[in-house]
Amino acid sequence: MSTTKEEEKTKSCSRICPAEEPAPPVSPSQSDGDFSHPVYKEIALANGHINRMTKEELRIKLAELKLDTRGVKDVMKKRLKSHYKKQKLMQSAAEGGPTDTYYDYICVVDFEATCEEDNPSDFLHEIIEFPMVLINTHTLEIVDTFQEYVKPELNPQLSDFCVKLTGITQKMVDEADPFPEVLQRVVDWLQERELGTKYKYAILTDGAWDMSKFLNIQCRISRIRYPQFAKKWINIRKSYGNFYKVPRTQTKLSTMLQKLGLKYEGRPHSGLDDSRNIARIALRMLQDGCQLRVNERMHAGQLLSVPSSAPVEGAPPPHGPRSRE
Repeated sequence: MSTTKEEEKTKSCSRICPAEEPAPPVSPSQSDGDFSHPVYKEIALANGHINRMTKEELRIKLAELKLDTRGVKDVMKKRLKSHYKKQKLMQSAAEGGPTDTYYDYICVVDFEATCEEDNPSDFLHEIIEFPMVLINTHTLEIVDTFQEYVKPELNPQLSDFCVKLTGITQKMVDEADPFPEVLQRVVDWLQERELGTKYKYAILTDGAWDMSKFLNIQCRISRIRYPQFAKKWINIRKSYGNFYKVPRTQTKLSTMLQKLGLKYEGRPHSGLDDSRNIARIALRMLQDGCQLRVNERMHAGQLLSVPSSAPVEGAPPPHGPRSRE
């Protein structure tokens, strides 16, 4: 999206976020938050040793364990700590280490929308590209993608700035269908993959704006209800900041990729390419032991945080667009 979207996304993510969830208890008899079991002392000692390692020592140890050696020093430390924590808890008959097994699939979404070089404060952005990238959390792979362009209704003529930024041409949107028809095909695509019925899934975005602003505005313009399956999502910026212990200013897409030792692949501000790169970050975080969980939601048209203490649940089965009347 435009620099305006990036700046606004950063602003919208500045609210207090829930802290990371603690490690699971070692046995059912232990109460939540009780870390008196000896295994936690072993984990603390291992963490202390890892904290004292140089970047080269970290790289060597990760290579010995056949783990990814890319990324900045703090990322490598987090990866090694997560590995040892998982091993220690498994050895102690723990109920499971910090890997993502709740959602079977994660759907990454990064809309592109109409924009001007200097958007007026009352400018109504309309979605012009609807991409989805599907991650299998068990195999840790991108397994499928969806992409369609969308014909805008209020401002059917794209600005030169928008065309240059997104690479989406006037011809592409002129030949596209209106949003409700595209949304129906998104729902069909999700239903064909049995998401929300046979498999648990969640939506994941880069920041809060894709759902809380762009989808929210678009549904009002199209006179349809906000879809239930998109009312909760994983804001990867919050998840990344909490997991790697970095400030929210270091959670832009380009920065997250750089810190993880990855390079952007494709064309920046292409919705599908952005979604693929966000998916690559999510996969690396899962590999590093992060528990990706829903952390934002829409309620009565307002953006709210979901606390880490909230019950974990997948998105509901998707249904086609419904009229606001």
